[in-house]
Amino acid sequence: MALVLACGGAEAAKLDQTAVNQAQFVASPPKGVNPAVLKAQILLDRARFSPGMIDGRLSENLAKAVGAFQAANGFPSDGKLTRETWDKLMATSASPVLVAYELTPKDVRGPFTKRIPARLERMARLSRLGYHNAAEKIAERFHISEQLLRKLNPGIGFRKAGTMLVVPDVGRGDSPAAVAGVEIDKGTRQVRVLDASGKWLAVYPASIGSNEKPAPSGQAEIKRVVRNPTYHYDPDFAFKGVKTRRPFTIAAGPNNPVGSVWIDLSIESYGIHGTPEPGKIGTTFSHGCIRLTNWDAEDLASMVRKGTKVSFKDEMANADIKLAD
Repeated sequence: MALVLACGGAEAAKLDQTAVNQAQFVASPPKGVNPAVLKAQILLDRARFSPGMIDGRLSENLAKAVGAFQAANGFPSDGKLTRETWDKLMATSASPVLVAYELTPKDVRGPFTKRIPARLERMARLSRLGYHNAAEKIAERFHISEQLLRKLNPGIGFRKAGTMLVVPDVGRGDSPAAVAGVEIDKGTRQVRVLDASGKWLAVYPASIGSNEKPAPSGQAEIKRVVRNPTYHYDPDFAFKGVKTRRPFTIAAGPNNPVGSVWIDLSIESYGIHGTPEPGKIGTTFSHGCIRLTNWDAEDLASMVRKGTKVSFKDEMANADIKLAD
């Protein structure tokens, strides 16, 4: 299945603040980074139908976000960004999708962690797992890939307060107040926030378990939310690549294995959490838990409370919501 839209259709389509803010629907498949795709991603993110990391490209996560938006608005949920879907999405917000932003001292301030080892045992030697640099910190704040951040801001550094940037406006507004539960769909690899009537208040792409460490089934509830968590490894987890037989703890930080927030479930050792690798969400597996981008995990954490019900849905994914070549 291909998402059908374009803004000029060429791979070298102009990508600047004006081109993206004024991008229009055209029934022609785009290539590469595309202004209309970027506009759609930002509006979906704003509406809490998260496409994951915003990169301006067609992806499976984008198709699933479009399909969820369609389903929530009574359209056929095939994941195709048709004219009808595009018009409905444009109607969700009249504000520009790209805006000017001035870097603050906090944006460029560390401490940063330039080198983070791949092995968990070696991570445990670090005092903090911070962002590698200011560019990574800024990109995550605006839900965007570092590559696209640099493309939108050619020749600009990210180290000096007062520097003006072009960034996505991903303000989602206040968190919904009427959250009744959370649904974890293993088949579609999505986490959905529901109200009492079953309406979708938010939908996020997720990495959910693996053959080695499958996610649980059935019902659970949220026990607590831990922000800026440390990560405790128990040898009973028996993760591949971890050779030590002793428990260890990895310090907090956004590049910690569980990211910037841990939402603890009533099923022992399982939770919903962030990640140091937002670009892999929805395309890779996890060690049994439910992994979201840091920003989506933080958004979810702002909505739930102790006792919020969590249900696991085991059905296979809708075969129609996929991305064709």
